[in-house]
Amino acid sequence: MKTSDQDRREQLYRPMREEGVFTWDWMYGEEYALADIHLISRDFRRELSMATERLGHIFSKVVPVLQRADDSLLLELGVPREALGAVRTVVNEIQPTVIGRFDFAQTNEGLKMLECNSDTPTGIVEAFYVNERACRFFGHEDPNAGMEADLTSAFAGALKNYQRRGYRTENIWFSSLDWHEEDKGTTQYLLGVSGLPAQFAPLEQLRVWEDRLYVKEGDELLPVDVLYRLHALEKLATEQDEDGYPTGEHVLSLIENRKLAIINPPSAFLIQTKALQALIWNLHETNQFFTSEEQVSIEKYMLPTYFENRFAGIADYVTKPIFGREGGGVVIFDAQGDVLEKDQEEFYWEQPMIYQKRVVLPDIRVQTAQGPYAGHLLWGSFWIGGKASALVARVGGPITNNMSYYLPVGIDG
Repeated sequence: MKTSDQDRREQLYRPMREEGVFTWDWMYGEEYALADIHLISRDFRRELSMATERLGHIFSKVVPVLQRADDSLLLELGVPREALGAVRTVVNEIQPTVIGRFDFAQTNEGLKMLECNSDTPTGIVEAFYVNERACRFFGHEDPNAGMEADLTSAFAGALKNYQRRGYRTENIWFSSLDWHEEDKGTTQYLLGVSGLPAQFAPLEQLRVWEDRLYVKEGDELLPVDVLYRLHALEKLATEQDEDGYPTGEHVLSLIENRKLAIINPPSAFLIQTKALQALIWNLHETNQFFTSEEQVSIEKYMLPTYFENRFAGIADYVTKPIFGREGGGVVIFDAQGDVLEKDQEEFYWEQPMIYQKRVVLPDIRVQTAQGPYAGHLLWGSFWIGGKASALVARVGGPITNNMSYYLPVGIDG
């Protein structure tokens, strides 16, 4: 690393580390957050927001129907049997998630949505906190200016929705894995901006006792009425304690029986499954359920996605596990079925897969600690409290994974 590059990195990221909010600009001994900035036009910024809001409307429209659907459909979409009752819990029929993020590729045909992370999205601190400081450092306008307020408003709205439905909301906790620096930092950041009278507790301290959730602190059991959890529901469904007791299934029953309020709400999980994209595309192709305006949005921003391979011999395609995250389990094929790229992580391979038409992420050249890097650009656009909010950019290989770079973004001009 050149001295000038090292100095720039330290000037940008050291104050954030010292504040204790963003401490993972290096992860696992590798550079994660770049001391560089990518500039976009105001028109492109508006287009990202428009795509996010239109797709948010489409996904929101489907969720109430799924919550009333037969178990067989939900199981086909990948909902664990242990979670069937929980995901039917209605908190807000208009806003099925509090914090979501759509991921987009910028193509010659415009923005194309690759997936929606609606259950436990990350990149939040980078978008709502780091980006503003990076823009200030490089002297550019922040496209996410003032959007921390969206998070505060969304948490307040979520709490009110639970209160309207008669839930207990006095004891509010935010929880994640204690050892995971990014998850813990993200959770503690959200606690701070939420405006809620809440506390942090590691997931390891959560206990179920006499049909209620508690935080164990020493010899005390502190009740949990509302839980923000950076912990995926599909993982929760299978978790057991040391004695083999199905703790996760019990927690899901607490959610189903309205003895525990969670953020994101259980309806968010119905959007998290990529199988929903296949269902939406099927309804689009058969001209069912959606209005003509919604059909236009689906055609414009979504990709052909199926439960079986309809691309063989016709077009390049991608297989994705229905609950994969950070590129895990993704394989890119050419039309003849030959593998072009394959994720190397060990997770998610056992899950059902969807088949999606391949789009190529645009090329981008950025400055890293090791010098110039030629990669591919992925856009994340947050969907907060039912509206478009901050954006985040990642740079990596053809498959964007957990260690792809975070790239600050500014407004050009």
